[in-house]
Amino acid sequence: VLQGVAEQQVIAQSRALADVLSENLHSLATALPRLMNSQDDTGKFSTLSLLLGYLKLLGPKINVVLNSVSHLHRLSKALMQVLELDVTDVKIVEDRRWGCADGYDPSGSVQHGVQKGRCQRKYFRFFTEEKIFQLLQQVCRVLGYYGNIYLLVDHFMGLYSESAVYRKQAAMVLNELIAGAAGMGVDVLREREVSLSMDDLKGSVTSILEEYTDQANWYLVTSIDTEEISREQLSVPRSGLAALPGAACGSVLPSPEQHITTRTMNSNVWQLCIQLEGVGCFAAVLGREFRLLLLSALYPVLEKAGDRTLLISETAQGTLVDICEACGYDSVQSLINENSDYLVNGISLNLRQLAHQPHAAQVLGTMLRHSDASLLPLVEDVIQDVLSALDQSYNDQASTFLGVLHSLMAALVQWFGPSCSEEHQQRQAAEGQSRTLSQTLQEITSQEVERFFLDYIKQKQIAEGNFSDSGDEEADEVSPLAKPEPSNCDTEGETPLPSHAQLAKDVMERCIHLLSDRNLRVRLKVLDVLELCVTVLHPHGNHLLPMAHRVWPALVTRLISDDPLAVLRAFKVLCTLAQRCGDFLRQRFSKDVLPKLTSSLLSQAAASARAGPVYNHTLAFKLQLAVLQGLGSLCEKLDMGEYQGKRGLYEISV
Repeated sequence: VLQGVAEQQVIAQSRALADVLSENLHSLATALPRLMNSQDDTGKFSTLSLLLGYLKLLGPKINVVLNSVSHLHRLSKALMQVLELDVTDVKIVEDRRWGCADGYDPSGSVQHGVQKGRCQRKYFRFFTEEKIFQLLQQVCRVLGYYGNIYLLVDHFMGLYSESAVYRKQAAMVLNELIAGAAGMGVDVLREREVSLSMDDLKGSVTSILEEYTDQANWYLVTSIDTEEISREQLSVPRSGLAALPGAACGSVLPSPEQHITTRTMNSNVWQLCIQLEGVGCFAAVLGREFRLLLLSALYPVLEKAGDRTLLISETAQGTLVDICEACGYDSVQSLINENSDYLVNGISLNLRQLAHQPHAAQVLGTMLRHSDASLLPLVEDVIQDVLSALDQSYNDQASTFLGVLHSLMAALVQWFGPSCSEEHQQRQAAEGQSRTLSQTLQEITSQEVERFFLDYIKQKQIAEGNFSDSGDEEADEVSPLAKPEPSNCDTEGETPLPSHAQLAKDVMERCIHLLSDRNLRVRLKVLDVLELCVTVLHPHGNHLLPMAHRVWPALVTRLISDDPLAVLRAFKVLCTLAQRCGDFLRQRFSKDVLPKLTSSLLSQAAASARAGPVYNHTLAFKLQLAVLQGLGSLCEKLDMGEYQGKRGLYEISV
C-alpha cells in the first residue's frame, strides 16, 4: 500500500497530507524518548517502524520538514536520547592487548581476526534487541538519502561538539547519514529526485573526519595506565630465587589515585570505536576517492590499531581492512608499504616532540606487525630515531619504546629467524663458491694473456735473428706461471653485519643498560626484547659472543637477586643464550649461576613439600617448575661435564 502511495506521488501532490505527516512526525519525535523508556521491545519496534514509515512516505518532502528548526530539533534530540549507550560494563576497559605477548602478526592473518571488530556489538540503555537498532539505522539512512546532507551534517556536528553526553550518539547518526546519502543499505519507497555528487560526499566526509581525528576527540583516556605510577611504588622488593613460597604468589601493585571513573573510560572507548567505524564507512562510501584522504586518516587509525585496549585495537584493524577493500589494496601490508613514506615522515617528526605526540611509537609498532621484510629499508632511519629518543628520555618513555623494540625484534625473528637463516647461509655459500670460481678463472685468464705476449715477443726476437741466451733466461725468469696467491679479502676484516643484524645489535646494547632499571615492568620488557635479539644475532657468532659477554653480569643479577617474575624471565633468556652460545657460557654458568640455583632450589624444597594444593598456583611454584624443567636441557646445551652436571642434578633430586 505504501509503495503504491509513493509511486502515485500522492504526498507530493497533496500539501495537506504532507503537513499532516510532518505534524505526526513532530508529535512522535516529541514522545519518542518517553515511549522508548516505558514500552517493551515489541512496542518500541512498532513505534520506530511508525517513525520510519512517516519518513519514507515523506520522501523528498523530508527537506521541507528539516527546514523547520522545531522539527529538526525534536527529531535530533529524540535520536540522541534513544541511542544512548550502556557504558557500565567493566569488561570493556579490562580487555587488554598485551604488546609483548601479542607478538608478530603476519599481514595475511589480519583479515581472519578482525571480522568481529569491524562492527562491535553495542549495548543500549533503552532497548536490547538488535532489530531495534537496525530500525534506527534505517531512520538515519533515510534521512541522509532524502535530506540536505550539508544541513544534517552541520546540525549533528553541532550536537557532537555541544556535549560529551551526545557525542557517541551524534557520531553514530553521522556515520549512518553518510551511508544513506551514498545510497548504501538504505530501503526507500521511491528514488530521490537528485543524486548526491561525489564532491558533496567528499566535502561532508572531510569535515567529519577532521572533527573525529581532532586531538580533543581522538586522544581520550581509556585506561588508568599503572606504568605511570612512580618508580618508588613500582620498585618491588627483590626476593630472588630464594623467595619464600608464601610470599612469592605475586606482587600486588598499588593503584594510583583515580581521577576518572570506569564509566567515563568505557564511554571514551565506545566513542573511539564508533569514530573508527565511521572512518571505515567513509572509505566504503568514497571508494578509491578515499585515497586522497589517507594522508589525514591512515596515521590516526594505525595509532589506534596499536592501542592496548582490545576493543579499540580490534575495531581499528577492522577499519584498516575496510580501507584496503575500498581503496583497492590487496592487504593491510600493501596499504602500509605503499604509504610508508609519509607514515615514516610523520613518525620521525613526532618522535622529536614526545611530550606532545607520545603515540608515534604505536604507529611504528603497528606497521612492523602488519608488514614484511620489504618495509625494513624504509623504516631503518626512523628506528635509529627511536633508539636516539630512548637514549635521551629513557626515564620517562622507556616502557613505550621497549614495546616498539619488541615489535621490531619479533618482526626480525619472523623475517630473518632460524628458519630463514639456513636458506640464507646456503645462498651465501653458493654465492661464495661462484665468486671464488670467477676469481680463479679471472686469474687464469690474465696469466694466459701474459704468457701469450711473452711467447709472441720471443718468437719475434727469433725471427729477427736475436738468439741471445740472456733473453731466454730473462724470459724463463718472467714466464713461469706464479701460483695464484690466496685471496686475503676475507681475512682483512670482519664481514659487515646485515642491516637487520646491526639493528638487533644496537637494540641489544640498549637492553644491557636498561636491565638494571628500577622499574620491574621495564626489566621484564627488556628481558623479552633481549631474548629476541639473541635469536636474530645467532648466525653472527663473532658479534653475538661479545654482546653475551657484556650482558652476562646484568643477567646474573636478574637471576640471583630480583623479583621472581624477573628471575623467571631471565632464566628463559639464559636458556636461549645457552642454545645460541653453548661452550662460551659453560664456565660462567657453572661458576656464577649453578651454585646459587641449586642452593635456592634446595632451600625451597622443604617448604614446597609441606605446601598444600594452593601452592601450585603461586609464582614460587612456577619458578621452581621452570628451573627444574629447564636445568637438565640447559646443562646438556652447555655440555657440562658429567661431574658438574650430575652433581648439581643429584643435589637437587636428593
